[in-house]
Amino acid sequence: MSRLKKWLLSLCFLLLACFLWLVFSPAPEGVSVLEYHEVADSVDDDAYIYNVPPEDFRQQLDYLKSQGYTTISMLDYMKARHGKMELPAKPIILTFDDGYEDNYTTLLPILEEYGMKATVYVITNQIGQPDYLNWDELRDMQNRGIEIGSHTANHDPLTQMDAQRREDEVRLSKLLLEWNGIHTVYTFSYPNGAFDETMPALLEKNQYLTAVTGDAGLNTMATNPYLMQRVNIPHPRFGLTEFKLRLWKAEVFTKLGIHQHLEEVQ
Repeated sequence: MSRLKKWLLSLCFLLLACFLWLVFSPAPEGVSVLEYHEVADSVDDDAYIYNVPPEDFRQQLDYLKSQGYTTISMLDYMKARHGKMELPAKPIILTFDDGYEDNYTTLLPILEEYGMKATVYVITNQIGQPDYLNWDELRDMQNRGIEIGSHTANHDPLTQMDAQRREDEVRLSKLLLEWNGIHTVYTFSYPNGAFDETMPALLEKNQYLTAVTGDAGLNTMATNPYLMQRVNIPHPRFGLTEFKLRLWKAEVFTKLGIHQHLEEVQ
């Protein structure tokens, strides 16, 4: 056998061993955070990629339930970090960006049907605009167990702003929510998944406790709470199989120690 063939054979065995390790080694411990946007029967063409139809969403929740997952809030996660509560065996956080009205009309009833909770990140200057949540809907969602977070005032990438405007987007969006009857806002979602090394200190200064990125992976008690990783869940093209693969991707990234920074439009 030639040296080249021996080398290729060794490489094949190595790749096979790595694949088997990824598939059959125990799943890493950690909190999964899923990133959704809309749950609706139909949406505009521009929003198609971000929409999970209700029946697909129900299938995903059925799967999570069958696998023993329990939904928690971002505040639950932080309480556990500080020893103030114990998390369930397989915790998961469902998050929804932007604050679309279908989060109230379609998503909320489904979550109540399954006895699950979620976190909704709203763009405060879109509240009350067509197709977006209004204040009454937000307050009712909160009263029915939904955690409300900030997605800034205008949904512009923070990394493209000067320091003062960053401060305004982070601080004023939080204040506006709280002034209008939303409980203390503790959690934040970076618009477009864009952040830099200054963001954790800025959010801590403004009394946020957590922030979510667009990077895939699981979150442990050692994860920087201002750089929490999420699994993006777009419109399903391959049904439940795609959903399972996306969950597995987060496990793989965690096993391999990969911390990917994605600049995704959210």
